[in-house]
Amino acid sequence: MEKIKKIFKILVISGLIALFILISVNIYIIKTTENYIYTESKLVPSDLKVDAVLVLGAKVYPKTGRLSDILKDRVDTAVEIYRNGNAEKFLLSGDHGQVDYDEVNVMKDYLLNLGIPEEDIFLDHAGFDTYDSVVRAKEVFEVKSVIISTQKFHLYRAIYISRKKGMQTYGVVADKQKYVDEIRNNLRESLARTKSFFDILLNASPKFLGETIPITGAGQQSFD
Repeated sequence: MEKIKKIFKILVISGLIALFILISVNIYIIKTTENYIYTESKLVPSDLKVDAVLVLGAKVYPKTGRLSDILKDRVDTAVEIYRNGNAEKFLLSGDHGQVDYDEVNVMKDYLLNLGIPEEDIFLDHAGFDTYDSVVRAKEVFEVKSVIISTQKFHLYRAIYISRKKGMQTYGVVADKQKYVDEIRNNLRESLARTKSFFDILLNASPKFLGETIPITGAGQQSFD
């Protein structure tokens, strides 16, 4: 019985420590990035110019070529940023790790249908998570300044990683509606922020890097 009590005590203490780390890291990341976030694209100053607007991937429906609501709002917000003159190029980063699942080309086709020139669209086929997308933006696409388009809960982490990697980074909130599973998304994000904190601390490497594709060139070089 005494041994069980000791084990229980250790588990409780360990749980409290883990909870303390989780809360502390989340507060730290939010507080150090919130000043770089614009709630709407029209609030971005006209004199703020960046290399690219980075769209972080989310679910698509390949059979129909439809973007999920979350991703459509990210892309639409990126279009606003581009048309306002704040970004010269799009960097569409998502999961294209399987032949039958392709986030980036679905996003590209959506932009082309809106009349965006091919040369202004860059595809990152290996943006398997936020950390990889951001690090590859710098290392593969040589992005030095960026505006990130994603939902507010996600922006804190993306901006934190990007600024820690040395990019001049801002974010625009892409929340244009209420989404399904918002509570679950926020809970998962709190864990993801903690992981990103340690990824930065340990200088983790993305799953893939590869040859450079400078964002200053033409986007077609990044196509399939």
